[in-house]
Amino acid sequence: MNRRQLLAAAPLALLAGCATRFYDEGSPPSAPRLQVQNPGLHPHNGGLAVGAGALLPGDIILSATNGMASLGIRLATMTPVSHAALYVGDAQVAEAVGEGIRRRGMDRVLEEESTVVAFRHPRVESAHVERMQAFVQETVGQKYNLVGVMLQAPFAIDRKLCELPLAPSLVRDFCVQGLGAVHLGLGRNDRFFCSQFVLEAYNRAGLPLTSADPRLLTPGDLLHMREGDVPSVRSHQALQYVGHLKFQPVVL
Repeated sequence: MNRRQLLAAAPLALLAGCATRFYDEGSPPSAPRLQVQNPGLHPHNGGLAVGAGALLPGDIILSATNGMASLGIRLATMTPVSHAALYVGDAQVAEAVGEGIRRRGMDRVLEEESTVVAFRHPRVESAHVERMQAFVQETVGQKYNLVGVMLQAPFAIDRKLCELPLAPSLVRDFCVQGLGAVHLGLGRNDRFFCSQFVLEAYNRAGLPLTSADPRLLTPGDLLHMREGDVPSVRSHQALQYVGHLKFQPVVL
């Protein structure tokens, strides 16, 4: 498959639903409370504009461009992001793109992306960072997980059944992971797409963000792991918002 075909297939491959939760985790079942995922991502609405100097190794970088592939992914996932990367220090990110696993300077990220926002796991320590950096060193140059991306398409359609109204988070999590096991099966897990790469880096560091298979999740799923949002699968730790490194209005 050439690059043009890959870009055309990406929106379908990353299609995902918008989960809802009607039960507050701290409320009794008799008191339903509607909670929906928050797609908003705007530095001028309680947000913070920061520079690259505010980043720490291990931070998760979510971004979007004004390109057609990014637009398709954002429309399909109903989120304002289409790519995920891992900040590894020295003004560089590590990421999985169509050409494979690579490093990219933050200056290039800020030049090439329209929106760039950072999130942080509050319990990252130096030992975790060292393991993440070792994982990056091990995987740079490996091929992109094109098969995994393409398997997302039928899974993303069926996972909407898990997100019906009144589905408690435990039920939704069990349903999404069960369907994912059926759709993704025992496929190879030694190649990565962008969000899978970030989640696997945290797994290798001994600080998993979720017990869900990294192949199930998209950049939008990572976004919904932030504090105050509703994750599609149960997360072990809500991510803290660091700030926006760049923000330009993008079509959603």
